[in-house]
Amino acid sequence: MNIFLYNVFLWLYKTHIRIVSPWNPKARLWISGRKNILETIQDLNINKHKQVIWMHCASLGEFEQGRPIIEKIRTLYLSSKIFITFFSPSGFEVRKDYEGADYVFYLPPDSKKNARQFIEAVNPSLVLWIKYDYWFHYLNELKNRNIPTLLISAIYRPDQPFFKWYGSLHRYMLNCFNHLFVQTEESKKLLRGVVIPEKITVSGDTRFDRVIEIAELHENLPVIEKFCGDRVVVVAGSTWEEDEEELDHYANTHPEIRFIIAPHEIEESHLRNIEKLFQKSMRLSVLQNNAVPISQAGLRQTSGVNTLIIDNFGMLARLYKYASIAYLGGGFGDDGVHNVLEAAVYGKPVVFGPVIEKYLEAMSLVETGGGIVIDSALEAEDVFNRLLSDPEEYRLCCEASRNYVYARKGATRKILEFIQENRLLTS
Repeated sequence: MNIFLYNVFLWLYKTHIRIVSPWNPKARLWISGRKNILETIQDLNINKHKQVIWMHCASLGEFEQGRPIIEKIRTLYLSSKIFITFFSPSGFEVRKDYEGADYVFYLPPDSKKNARQFIEAVNPSLVLWIKYDYWFHYLNELKNRNIPTLLISAIYRPDQPFFKWYGSLHRYMLNCFNHLFVQTEESKKLLRGVVIPEKITVSGDTRFDRVIEIAELHENLPVIEKFCGDRVVVVAGSTWEEDEEELDHYANTHPEIRFIIAPHEIEESHLRNIEKLFQKSMRLSVLQNNAVPISQAGLRQTSGVNTLIIDNFGMLARLYKYASIAYLGGGFGDDGVHNVLEAAVYGKPVVFGPVIEKYLEAMSLVETGGGIVIDSALEAEDVFNRLLSDPEEYRLCCEASRNYVYARKGATRKILEFIQENRLLTS
């Protein structure tokens, strides 16, 4: 792809967003969130600060990968300002009030003019680019200005454009980074001939550090504890309609088990569909807002309810603590399974659908014995029943999950050591 075709792609993408925005909520947020954004950033006079660290994330998952690094930097370099950008509304809308940053914005659309004005306004001393979301004009401007730019927790597959005959622009973008921290040795091998080996470090994935940090905080959720009681609990996280249809029969026929459903999307129509599928369900907001009768003992009455629907964002990583078994959504859809590490870190058996081939951690978890793939609702029921009736299999599965995560901690430390050794920031 050459620059002309790339700019045509950008124009077509923005045009598509505008066309679908009247009936697509994410597209509307994408547009409204970027309205007059450059003027707003310029008016803040951010470039007056001595040292600004800019972290760019495509969405919420990438933010969680970068979060351990940015929070450690904040403790080591107290005078620095943290500037975070998101491409996707699903990241920005959840973390726009994140207290660990001084500024949180959408990334203005990629163009030569926007990139120049944005980087002049922010004037970063160091840029952390998380995993992917390559934008030519921004990366080219950073390279031309000699601003240190690190790619964090990247992972590569042979079918990506970087390794194809038409991928010259993508290869150029890779070489805009001063250093690439990749997750695996396989990724480093793929980059041979594209990026000089001295610019590549196999650091692992910072997500392992992040999920360990969350788990070790031991933050309790009293309302969830009361709902679960001393029952067996299945926590189903980041579910789509396909996942919910695999689980509803088991939940409806096992009233003695507590189910917690945390859907990937919480639009009203989706929540209503879940309520129809799970006959004995209640929304978390209803439980929290005193809409449930209170007993003489002071406990909200949830008699007959065995399924709690989580109708907010931000709780999921802590919910898995209460699970006897974790189910991860996405494995029955084209996009694939979601983040299995958030559940595995608590030492839980992790069950998911078959679409995992692009997800290293899901495949590795299966290989180590902590993850179990299912192909149907009947198979899900068989797996749940087997785990709950065989204490030894259950114990081994739990141990495998926890050991898999803890054996891979340390990516954040490697990246911070590089920043310090190369004096990319001053204290």
